[in-house]
Amino acid sequence: MDEDRTESPSEKIRDRIRDLRRQIAYHNDRYYNQDDPEISDYEYDQLSLELGRLEREHPEYADPDSPTQKVGGTARRELKKIKHDVPVVSLQDVFSREEIYGFVERMQSELKDPVFVVERKVDGLSVVLRYYDGILKEGITRGDGSIGESVYQNVLQIASIPKTIPAHLPYLEVRGEIYMSTKAFERANQKQAETGGRVYRTARNLAAGTLRQLNSAVVRERNLDIYVFNLEVSRGRDFQSHSETLNWLSQQGFPVSPDFAVCKTAEEVWDNIEKIGKTRWDLSFGIDGAVVKVDSLADRKRLGMTSKVPRWAIAFKYPPEQKETIVEDIRIQVGRTGRLTPLAVLKPIRLAGTLISRASLHNQDYMDAKDIRIGDTVIVQKAGDIIPEILRSLPEKRPEGAKRFVIPATCPICGSPARRDENGADIRCTGTNCFTQAVRRIIYFASKDAMNIDGFGPGTAEALMTEGYIKDFAAIYHLKDFREELIEKGLIGKEKGTDNLLSAIDASRENDIDRLITGLGIRNVGKQSARVIAMHFPDMDALSHATYEQLIALPDFGDIMVRDILDYFGREETHLLLQRLKEAGVNMTSRIAERTVDRRLAGKTFVLTGTLPSMTREEASELIQSYGGRVSGSVSKKTSYVLAGEEAGSKLTKAQGLGIPILSEEDLLNLLKQGNRFA
Repeated sequence: MDEDRTESPSEKIRDRIRDLRRQIAYHNDRYYNQDDPEISDYEYDQLSLELGRLEREHPEYADPDSPTQKVGGTARRELKKIKHDVPVVSLQDVFSREEIYGFVERMQSELKDPVFVVERKVDGLSVVLRYYDGILKEGITRGDGSIGESVYQNVLQIASIPKTIPAHLPYLEVRGEIYMSTKAFERANQKQAETGGRVYRTARNLAAGTLRQLNSAVVRERNLDIYVFNLEVSRGRDFQSHSETLNWLSQQGFPVSPDFAVCKTAEEVWDNIEKIGKTRWDLSFGIDGAVVKVDSLADRKRLGMTSKVPRWAIAFKYPPEQKETIVEDIRIQVGRTGRLTPLAVLKPIRLAGTLISRASLHNQDYMDAKDIRIGDTVIVQKAGDIIPEILRSLPEKRPEGAKRFVIPATCPICGSPARRDENGADIRCTGTNCFTQAVRRIIYFASKDAMNIDGFGPGTAEALMTEGYIKDFAAIYHLKDFREELIEKGLIGKEKGTDNLLSAIDASRENDIDRLITGLGIRNVGKQSARVIAMHFPDMDALSHATYEQLIALPDFGDIMVRDILDYFGREETHLLLQRLKEAGVNMTSRIAERTVDRRLAGKTFVLTGTLPSMTREEASELIQSYGGRVSGSVSKKTSYVLAGEEAGSKLTKAQGLGIPILSEEDLLNLLKQGNRFA
């Protein structure tokens, strides 16, 4: 009889998969819906890992409803907060040979025959790994240095992190730097571009975003790596020096600080810093400096810390790499507002780790001031190691007959007259049917800062405009009428890609009008200005009939911006466009203005830096603006507060130097929740 039949191995695996799916679904419900979990995150993660392994080994039992196929199954369930055993602190930055010698000499005056370790400072984000009896059971971000967030499910997907180690110490805690190699970064960005996603400027930013992903499969796909640079706690084993711990950690299977050097004199320390500097652009990963540490752990304990940084270590920051190259040509690009921007075509050079062949020359005044001509030899660097810029030309190397370059009086795309802005340095195309302008306007309208239509990248915009499917913003909302044609032609992608884009377009209809105002591309009106407008006008109709007096009364609105707004809404084509958008179902009402606005942050300027625990920077900016505050991109004496998250950088350092108050996300939320007025 069937009841007596023994199950085959295949059936046992099938039943185990079914059982795991049932267990995970049950525990998801206890966690998400009832807020009453029955098992630890570690136990939950082990169930998920077993299910994922069995499904990979037995694809015949694949099920689209499996928890592994959904965010919330193998995805991280929540970024829970965890207190650090050892504070995760930053290092004091230095920038000169004299400062390095000063540090070494100071240590030599305070310690007996100190030894130093020089390491590369890998450009990534810090993570703390905890092992119990040789098994990895937790991964924690730096957070604010005292409390971080659990990214355990994601660190399990990083192949270079050992999940078990030979030494079964009762407790081991190490600190490392999660990073993305140059090749992995290029592959990930290529995929982002192909799917219309955000293209990241730096590997460090992409690594940080990846580690906090909700879907662990994305982490696995992007091939993050780690270098461990410090042993924090080792119960059951004592060490005498930092170099000893690095060698031991390497034996346990950890990738440790690559090619670290042990030094005894200031000359040896400086020679190794210079050696790292000469080879840093040849590495397969990014670094943002070199670290000098006292080697003796006993000496470190004796030296202790200042109020902010350890006294036993410093970080040397290299100046931007500069190289000579030749301006082979100067071309003109046309932007979405019609601005004609000169672009230097350079003889390709490898600079700061990438091949550089172009650099913006901004405008006629910039070219004239730096006296840059075709054929010139120029000095180039990357601003912030990201954006190529020409520092100066070398007239002594200029070829005979090189002439001053003048931006043309007509648009190179449509042939319309080009005119210089009144009281400005920019020259613009005056044409109303310039194709390049139209494409760039569409791209901006769909961008993350504006209508946030996911998947609507530059390639898609140009293809749809070239084929005549869209001519303006309103036409985007009628693309659904051509779904079958679009799939057949493959302009967006296959059926799934096309449907995803059409869904994103449909969802954008519900955006608040600050996004729409931003997307319209009114000159001098960006995200923040659009938000202010949406807070003071109930709908687009009221805005389109606004007076000069109403607009100039808005906070931080000047005469030029107000006149640009009035000019835009004074055109007949603007009113026709808004009517078509309204007929397409795009929201025209300000939900911000409908609410009673608490203006307690009015007059306060915030600068955001680092990764916040539970909000994106965009969400934090919107929160600040909803209370009347202003968000700026740079720190100055006029900054009221700096909102700092994990891995905060130079903005935090500058703010501390200026004595500007620093807030954590929790500080901001508590002050707003308590109804406090900001001083």
